[in-house]
Parts: sequence; C-alpha cells; structure tokens
Amino acid sequence: MPAAEQAHFGYRAVNIDDKQAMVDSVFHSVARRYDLMNDLMSGGLHRLWKDVLVTALNPPRSDRPFAVIDVAGGTGDVAFRIAAASGAGTAVTVCDINPDMLEVGREREQRRSPERTHPASLAGTVEFVAGNAEALPFPDRSFDACTIAFGIRNVPRIDAALREFYRVLRPGGRFLCLEFSSVDLPGLGALYDFYSFNIIPALGGAVAGDAAAYRYLVESIRRFPRPQAFAEMITAAEFRRVNHRGLTGGVVTLYSAWRL
Repeated sequence: MPAAEQAHFGYRAVNIDDKQAMVDSVFHSVARRYDLMNDLMSGGLHRLWKDVLVTALNPPRSDRPFAVIDVAGGTGDVAFRIAAASGAGTAVTVCDINPDMLEVGREREQRRSPERTHPASLAGTVEFVAGNAEALPFPDRSFDACTIAFGIRNVPRIDAALREFYRVLRPGGRFLCLEFSSVDLPGLGALYDFYSFNIIPALGGAVAGDAAAYRYLVESIRRFPRPQAFAEMITAAEFRRVNHRGLTGGVVTLYSAWRL
C-alpha cells in the first residue's frame, strides 16, 4: 500500500481512511473518564503542562476581542484554562470531531456558567463545535490563536490539519501545540516505557474500563515524529518562527509558531 494511503493506529498500519473511525471509537469509550485518567496517568502533571501552554499564549486580560480555537479539546480542559486567564473580550471555540467528548465539555461549560456571569468575573466565553481538524468548519483568518493539546498525533493526516490551522489564523496569529514526546534524560526512558506499557493500560482497564484504548494511546505516542521532525512539518505548513521546548525531561514538548 502506498505511504500516502496508510496511517498507523498505535503500532498497526491501517488504511488512512479507517484511522479516524478507530480513533473515534477509542474516545467514545473513554470520554467520561478522560480527564480523571489524565490526572492518574500523569500524576497531575498534565495540569502544569497545560498551564505552561496558557502562559505562553498570554491571552489579553482586557475586553479587547481575541478569538482562540482549541482543536481536539472536547472536554474543555484547555479552553477553560484559557478563558479563566483571559478578559471579557476573549472567546474560545473548542472544535472536536468526537461527539462524546464534546458532550462532556458542554456539560462542564453549563456548570461553569454561573461563575462566568458573576459581576466580579471577567472570564471569557467557551463554545463547542463539532468539526474535523483536517477540514475546520470556519472561514479563513477567523482566529487570533490556535491551540491543540495531546490531540495532533490522533489526526490521520497531520499535514492537512496543520494547513487548516494556518488557514483559520489571522496574520500575526499564534499556533501552540502540546504533545507527548521522546524522553531525553538518561535512565528515565526505560522507566517511562515500563510505566507506559504496563501501568497505563492497567489503569485504563480499572478506571475507564478499556485497557486497549490506553494501549493505543501509548503506542501512538511512540509513533509520533520526534520534536525536530514535527517542527519541520509545522514549517512546511508555512508557519514561521517555529520553535519547541521539552518539558519534564522531554516527556512533553511545547511547539510554538506564527502565521506571519
């Protein structure tokens, strides 16, 4: 099968048109326990990593209009952090292909609404929209910033998604991406692999009822391009000032780029 027609689901080579349905089935299975599992798997570190992303974004704390799209962020975890760090002019749109994840996010937004309407609160708004990262349902130059956290590796055609992120950004807009990466501390790699391939699937089975889903998530991390290779993909999508930095010994990488 030609390379252009195949993708990987974990370590398995699959038809690229089948990968999205397989990924959807994973997140359908784990949606209700997804945020809890993130806490358990990372020991709460995912919260710090997401806070690093929001700090890098540095959304305005005023009523100046500022539109952000958070892709593949269905439960709203990143979006709510951005909104809480923003002024009243910030509007965050969560775009996710998975309806189960979006349902969880919308429920969280409903619980959050009273605090947003409190007179002392300047928190920005959050909207949830169904859409495919490879064909975002928004006009050109709609957003001032685009974020994606731990979602890009699940996209079948990553290059197509990067082009879409570029398309919907206004000139001067910022792209920020968090993704798991390759550990770069001596001695940590073997421990990380043992934890990933033994403990995480067991946790997934016990807490989310689906060990196979979390085995896929671990395998997908190992197949994702190394930081420099992914940075080159971002550059190929016409972004400029592309850079990346490792967090927690390289477990996670934060990528930053601009549409200039």
